[in-house]
Amino acid sequence: MLTDYPTERSRSIGERVERFVRDVVVPYERDPRCESHGPSPELVAELRDKARAAGVMTPHILPDGSHLSQRETAAVLMRSGLSPLGPVAVNTMAPDEGNMFLLGKVATPAQQQRFLAPLVSGEARSAFFMTEPAEDGGAGSDPSMLQTTAVRDGDEWVIRGRKKFITGAEGAAVGIVMARTGDGERAQATMFLVDLPHPAIRIERLIDTIDSSMPGGHALVMIDDLRVPHSQVLGQANEGFRYAQVRLSPARLSHCMRWFGGAARADEIARAYATTRKAFGKLLIDHEGVGFMLADNLIDLQQAALMIDWCAGVLDGGSSGTAESSMAKVAVSEALFRVADRCVQILGGVGVSRDTIVEQIFREVRGFRIYDGPTEVHKWSLARKIKRETLGASQAG
Repeated sequence: MLTDYPTERSRSIGERVERFVRDVVVPYERDPRCESHGPSPELVAELRDKARAAGVMTPHILPDGSHLSQRETAAVLMRSGLSPLGPVAVNTMAPDEGNMFLLGKVATPAQQQRFLAPLVSGEARSAFFMTEPAEDGGAGSDPSMLQTTAVRDGDEWVIRGRKKFITGAEGAAVGIVMARTGDGERAQATMFLVDLPHPAIRIERLIDTIDSSMPGGHALVMIDDLRVPHSQVLGQANEGFRYAQVRLSPARLSHCMRWFGGAARADEIARAYATTRKAFGKLLIDHEGVGFMLADNLIDLQQAALMIDWCAGVLDGGSSGTAESSMAKVAVSEALFRVADRCVQILGGVGVSRDTIVEQIFREVRGFRIYDGPTEVHKWSLARKIKRETLGASQAG
């Protein structure tokens, strides 16, 4: 169950993306190059060659460099997400999609030519180096705990620290490294653009995680005396936390869009099974226990679609959408997990096997409840907002 198109432009792009994903990408889901730490570089290159030939590479960024509206992007990214390999093939996958958005907003023209253009073309992948090991007391959901440091040395910055769960670091050509550049009462941070691979950035290991759709997996990384010229500061020094907010709201919503497509595909498979498989003398869907689960899926998917559209409209209106994206991320991730879980249950033994893609979609959506901020952190942030607004209103009264 995919949403309608908000514009004819998005319809034209979205229909081509959906046709490409269903016809070309889905058959690759059983390819042995789909590995535990994401599709192999060879598979990514092969899929992207086919996406270019089909005219669907990086479909949310137009030839003139402009970006579809968020509501249009939702219609396109949902369709790219119909297969876990879809966003990889058409270049709408995290972290690249969020990094392209950030570079388009903040990078200088020279930086865009050097670092953004290869990402938009799909010739390169990127990684965003922010999260740090909990065992080091580093930043996770609380970016103010950032331990990685960058110290100015003439026309260069020297960066030291460790990063963890860095998606796509292995095989990436572009890195955005976030490091602390000021102390005192208010922590400050700066983002740096880095060519990868780099001898000062060492991957200690790839971490085995529940998901397996993102090329390069999730890495534990040591950054040891990395020297970066000042010309590769992204935006302005000490503005890293502000730029992170530029990236985070749209990136949270993009996750919702992509994984909505996956959950919708799982629901399609569960529906087909329930309307053809018989048990105890009738179709599975005629048993209320199954039929009601599919009805609940329909409700959850509709509510998730409305949350995505609402938040996209807020962002299109020029708002930072911090609270709105938190609400959407919580509501959508929880709803899509319920949908995926029901699909596994409806399929029974088939659902926990790899005979369908439902098992992988279940794993991917489970990770989504943590990625880009766990549900509980977003609720905590929203509760703080409620407290501020309520106390402020009572004091004003």
